[in-house]
Amino acid sequence: MDIKTASALRRLRLVSAPEAVSFIILLVCSVLKRTTDFNAVPVMGGVHGVLFVLYVIFWADAWNRAKWDLKTAALYFVLSVLPTGGFFAERKLRREAEDAVIAARARKEGIVNA
Repeated sequence: MDIKTASALRRLRLVSAPEAVSFIILLVCSVLKRTTDFNAVPVMGGVHGVLFVLYVIFWADAWNRAKWDLKTAALYFVLSVLPTGGFFAERKLRREAEDAVIAARARKEGIVNA
């Protein structure tokens, strides 16, 4: 994996958890808006919107650079629209990054020719 691909995956991983948190907070704010006088939906909607747009931009970049198949790309996109999906995306991306580092070290040390 080259440095640009690793960077694209890292950016996607770093924005996925905050995007998931903002989505959950937005849902809580929506419930509070309906049940109390507290209305933070306009603020949290904007925050979540920005994070979601960043997620989609980073997702498209990662898809392009990592050469994901359609199934993998669709999985990461679907995870972005589920309330806790960003946490699962972050975990899966972290594992992929760790596996890539292990494979790169093994190639460098001559253990494998992959």
